[in-house]
Amino acid sequence: MSRNQTRPTTLVAALAFYLDDCLVKGQSPRTVEVKKCSLNAFVSWCLSEGIRRPQQVGLAEVEDYQAYLFRYRQPYTEKPLVKATIRNRLTHVKVLFGCLYRRSFIKTNPVALMDLPRVPRQLPSAFLELPEMVGTLRQAQPSGPIGVRDRAILLTFYSTALRRMELANLDLPDIDLDKGIVTVRRGKGERDRRVPIAPIACEWIDAYLRYARPELQTLQSGQVLFLDNKGIRYRAHQLTRMAKKYVGRAGIQKRGACNLFRHSAATHMHENGADIRVVQEYLGHADISTTQIYSHVTINHLRRDYHQTHPAALDIH
Repeated sequence: MSRNQTRPTTLVAALAFYLDDCLVKGQSPRTVEVKKCSLNAFVSWCLSEGIRRPQQVGLAEVEDYQAYLFRYRQPYTEKPLVKATIRNRLTHVKVLFGCLYRRSFIKTNPVALMDLPRVPRQLPSAFLELPEMVGTLRQAQPSGPIGVRDRAILLTFYSTALRRMELANLDLPDIDLDKGIVTVRRGKGERDRRVPIAPIACEWIDAYLRYARPELQTLQSGQVLFLDNKGIRYRAHQLTRMAKKYVGRAGIQKRGACNLFRHSAATHMHENGADIRVVQEYLGHADISTTQIYSHVTINHLRRDYHQTHPAALDIH
């Protein structure tokens, strides 16, 4: 029996089919893993309610699950789920049943007309002012291979605005120091893109390649650009820990770690006149609406124009 003819009869089997379908269609393993965690929670809730087959799920059941998510409190912290998380979990349920309906595994789609909860657009997490960024970068002292590598990584983060796993996944052929170009392969959404990198970052990467990487590399290093202390590719939490360490050493109490560099780069560019669509390409956003949040964080320009133009900020006594 072919894959498309296999009819899952339980929610567990339906979920397994859907996740396999996502992989077959080229979605990244990381994306599928996120969906798996989210939908496992839904299936577990269904089983606790005596719901075992896809045909037993209707709009009322999904709305009951939505109410459960709003009432849910996280272990240890007792905090509720944020609205964006609830929306994402319900979106995954909606897409799952849309897939089952298109495959004719269910006769009707119970959530086709379901309205997802509205999530107000949030400003990006904190960013570093330029003096704070300079102070943070200087915390990586170039007194040995570790310091040279860390300074090169922090400068790469700031000058390219790469996501942490985009940086971790860079290989030696992905960076052209002469042209000042970095190629991001299979970034978010499996999209490739090319971004410029600042000359100062290129200088530090060159120093890293000459003096630091040879001391860190092992037989397992391969073509990996940035090597951790064991000579292998960085993992996400390692980069987070490194970024957080240097931000803390600079005496800065802002959350975000690696994202601080990304948000700072985008904000500084936009404040200095970069068109929002240029920033969109730079960040690798598929949708311009995701980038438009940076239009609202240019408080320095707003404050300057406010004091120059608002009557209340002028000479009123």
